[in-house]
Amino acid sequence: MRVSRKEGRLIQRAIDRWQADGMLSAAQARELNSSVQIHVLDWRRVARYALWVSIACALIAITAALADEWLMTLLERVFSASPWVKCATFAVIAGVLYNAGLRRRRRLPGRTFTNEAIFFFGVVATAAAIGFLGEAISTGSDHFSLLLLLAAILYGLLGLWFPSTLVWVFSLISLGSWFGAETGYLSGWGAYYLGMNLPLRFVFFGMVLLVVGSWLFTRWRGYRAFLGPTKAIGLLYLFVALWIMSIFGNYGDIESWERAGHLELLHWSVLFGLAAVASIYHGLRYDDGMTRGFGLTFLFINLYTRFFEYFWDDTHKALFFGILAVSFWYLGSRAEKIWQLEAFSHLGAGSEKPERPGT
Repeated sequence: MRVSRKEGRLIQRAIDRWQADGMLSAAQARELNSSVQIHVLDWRRVARYALWVSIACALIAITAALADEWLMTLLERVFSASPWVKCATFAVIAGVLYNAGLRRRRRLPGRTFTNEAIFFFGVVATAAAIGFLGEAISTGSDHFSLLLLLAAILYGLLGLWFPSTLVWVFSLISLGSWFGAETGYLSGWGAYYLGMNLPLRFVFFGMVLLVVGSWLFTRWRGYRAFLGPTKAIGLLYLFVALWIMSIFGNYGDIESWERAGHLELLHWSVLFGLAAVASIYHGLRYDDGMTRGFGLTFLFINLYTRFFEYFWDDTHKALFFGILAVSFWYLGSRAEKIWQLEAFSHLGAGSEKPERPGT
């Protein structure tokens, strides 16, 4: 069994503990130790991080190129064609990239990260094609949310067809962007739509996405891999919106928010906390690490937000940050202890207790 150094140290401590408790003989401990091979470098993680950095550098390079006045002049001459031609050009580029990604995945199915990176650049080219399409058909109505809806539909169909969870994630992000822009357009770009400001609308949007996505992909067996990303995006929309609501409430302008007292916002903080507790309960009840993790993370965010909100002005800053330091140290130490207990339980799970030597 090949493991990382960290996993190797954990396994070594477990074997030593079992040997000290008499659950393993010295010969059994040596046999188990000899079956563990420690690889020096986690190349899978290196590949993932390297590709992330590569994509980030490519985007920075594109941004820097567009910021260069001389190069911008050159690009304007090169791309002086009509928006329809630009749209068609980027559509062809996107098609070539998607095709290259599919061919490479069939040839090298284990190269997950590089294959998905090719799909990512296809997503970028698709976005450019949709942007130029909007320029070509623009009527000056500022109803650009229709382009976001088109992007969500295209990414969704492509993500399910390939299939690719990365492209599917961009579909969900585009869908959320469409929802925010569409409700803003329908409200005349005012603060409220149906009596709700933007964060409150996303509370309901996140809930709908979470429920519908979980129901759909739980029953759609061929696409179970899409369940995790859909739940993650839905939970992210929901909890970030609830967090903003706990700070600003359902107010549409700064003046109204500044006149509101802490008690007028308290019920949003309570709702945020209850949602986090419900997520933790779901995670514990159904052994769902994602809902448990989101619940714990945003419960702590809620508590620390309230700490800043109520004690920042009236507490000496040395004492304030001292309390934060102690609380984070306590959380870190408890998390480390829980991680060790879970790791040891996983090591011992599913194996019969060996007989004591000499029995």
